[in-house]
Amino acid sequence: MKLLPSELIVDNFAGGGGTSTGLERAFGRPVDIAINHDPTALAMHRINHPHTKHYCESVWDVDPIEATSNQPVGLVWLSPDCKHFSKAKGGKPVEKKIRGLAWVALRWASMVRPRVIMLENVEEFKTWGALGADGKPCPINKGRTFNSFVNALKRQGYQVDYRELRACDYGSPTIRKRFFLIARRDGLPIVFPKPTHGNPNLDQVKNGNLKPWRTAAECIDWSIECPSIFTRKRPLAPATLERIAGGLKKFVFDNPDPFIVDGVAPVLTECANASNKRSMPINEPLRTICAQIKGGHHALISAFLAKNYTGVIGSDLREPIHTITAKDHHSLVTAFLTAFYGNEKDGNLVSEPLRTIPTKDRFGLVTINQVQYRIVDIGFRMLQPIELFKAQGFPDSYIFEKGVDDHGCEIRLTKTEQTRMVGNSVPPDLAYALVNANFQHEKQYEVAI
Repeated sequence: MKLLPSELIVDNFAGGGGTSTGLERAFGRPVDIAINHDPTALAMHRINHPHTKHYCESVWDVDPIEATSNQPVGLVWLSPDCKHFSKAKGGKPVEKKIRGLAWVALRWASMVRPRVIMLENVEEFKTWGALGADGKPCPINKGRTFNSFVNALKRQGYQVDYRELRACDYGSPTIRKRFFLIARRDGLPIVFPKPTHGNPNLDQVKNGNLKPWRTAAECIDWSIECPSIFTRKRPLAPATLERIAGGLKKFVFDNPDPFIVDGVAPVLTECANASNKRSMPINEPLRTICAQIKGGHHALISAFLAKNYTGVIGSDLREPIHTITAKDHHSLVTAFLTAFYGNEKDGNLVSEPLRTIPTKDRFGLVTINQVQYRIVDIGFRMLQPIELFKAQGFPDSYIFEKGVDDHGCEIRLTKTEQTRMVGNSVPPDLAYALVNANFQHEKQYEVAI
């Protein structure tokens, strides 16, 4: 069913196309206009949304009346640059011109009068206020500019409401939480969608009223090699090793029922986020995917487990666990012994003297469902774009390795560019849920006809 046949749909700050993917799914037709200053982002958008008119310009350089040819506009979506609000940004002074990008919403509101405006940003967007002399947000003015922004929309005749939503509650395998503002001037109520998914432990999930959260595990490509941390040409940084040790201790060693795949106990961790050295279980939604390295990149840790009473060793992620024979020397690859007592973090290399032996032999052993395992290796690799796009909720058919430039020529996109696009994207499921909830009257009207 195609909705808004006589009104335009506009995706400002369109990026690689997360929002547009959700909007197209909800409306049943292509987005009409996509605007972004980044040619690489629009190249990815263009190859996936070929029927959309693309403007590779600053949002301030696009004339709304000219772009729309003065046709009625049903929805304008805005996802202004959020890095100067985000807590993941760090302590650098902000740029006023980027921090003020959201004001372009008023330009569209006053010039083409869209029926509905939706704006997405980080949670801290509500704290938008004036900057101090040091170029950083002034705590005294916290939230004042945001209130002025909301009031300016109201003066244009819009009802305004806002709240925070998590993508995992609407079917995406990521816990990403974002701020959403909805403004509409057609007299119809603003609706925020009810969650469709939830924590598996909730009664609503157990009784079937909600689906269980989708998990990071379903996004992992288990065929991609996870190299041993002990055979790397360049040793991992101490902070990364701490994360590995901490993650394995919490989600494998101390977990009575860890998630295991073919003899592998996987854990996820963040790299390059010094402020929050967190790891996470694989059987929960993925934490927020960021575009920049400062925000933390996700990595997979794999503890290769062998049943201690069978002699079976860890196997390649692409194969079943191999049976060890009398001639096997797989024990020689056991380069890591895990100490399970005290505040031990780093484990024990076989090339070093063994740590103090307690009364029970607990080195390298973990009991899972009353079966003892030993750790024979630990693998580590960064999550790849194909896994990140799945975790963000993009369809499997989405193209992210290449794009089409404004001359119609195909271009290849680097992994860094691909990661930046997915980190900056809106989970399509969230865009779909918001539109689906606020344009129900269109669907009812179509059915009535």
